[in-house]
Amino acid sequence: MMQKRSAFFVSDRTGITAEMLGHSLLTQFDGVRFNEVTLPFVDSIEKARETVERINQQGVEDGVRPLVISTLARTEIAHVVGEANALFLDCFEIFISPLERELGLKASHAIGRSHSVSDYVNYHHRIESVNYALAHDDGVSKRDLSEADLVLVGVSRCGKTPTCLYLAMQFGIRAANYPLIPEDLSSRQLPAPLRPLRGRLHGLTIGPGRLQQIRNERRPGSQYATLANCEFEVREAEALMRQEGIPYLDATSKSVEELATTILQEAKLVRRIY
Repeated sequence: MMQKRSAFFVSDRTGITAEMLGHSLLTQFDGVRFNEVTLPFVDSIEKARETVERINQQGVEDGVRPLVISTLARTEIAHVVGEANALFLDCFEIFISPLERELGLKASHAIGRSHSVSDYVNYHHRIESVNYALAHDDGVSKRDLSEADLVLVGVSRCGKTPTCLYLAMQFGIRAANYPLIPEDLSSRQLPAPLRPLRGRLHGLTIGPGRLQQIRNERRPGSQYATLANCEFEVREAEALMRQEGIPYLDATSKSVEELATTILQEAKLVRRIY
């Protein structure tokens, strides 16, 4: 029987940092099925006590103490949550204390520094980049295409849209995506709007079988979704990208996170936000 444990990610703000770190750590334990619960905005003693009650109650129901991964900045709130009947991992204590000793400075323990609208530069870059990705999705708009940091090309449904949005959200990159349609593939020529942008083009490809599965969910029984058509489009798109010297990645078994990070590195782009 697979072991079952509850894991709480507790934060005084959005919980994104605790979630990402905690989930990354828990995925290393294949023999456990985790019930992961995020508790954001625990920013008062009263909320901290309510959090302790919830954690303790879950421990009673599970018959084993939960795990708690905390990014609570205020020490007094973290102390209250730390009294729960749980394994309490305080990320601020684990990381901030050694940094204070090394730097010879006391940390501010200010709430919300990582993900805050008050960080205007980061926030502006993120919103601007997301708006740009949405406006230049799937070749809908050619206006301001020259302002893109990167233009992703590939056949329909190969993962261009989520990759562009991830690049915008996580890195502040202005990423457009432009589909290679059957007419482009038959002529073996880049669409005219892309030709001046060769240095900013990056491609995605995908296995024909996986592409057929994705397209069949969207338009079942269509010519668009047949295996023969998927094989033709993938083959011709890869040939066109090789012909034009466009670097490309196979998205068949890669996550959006892997694709975006690899493209960021290969295109030598510098992230604008954290």
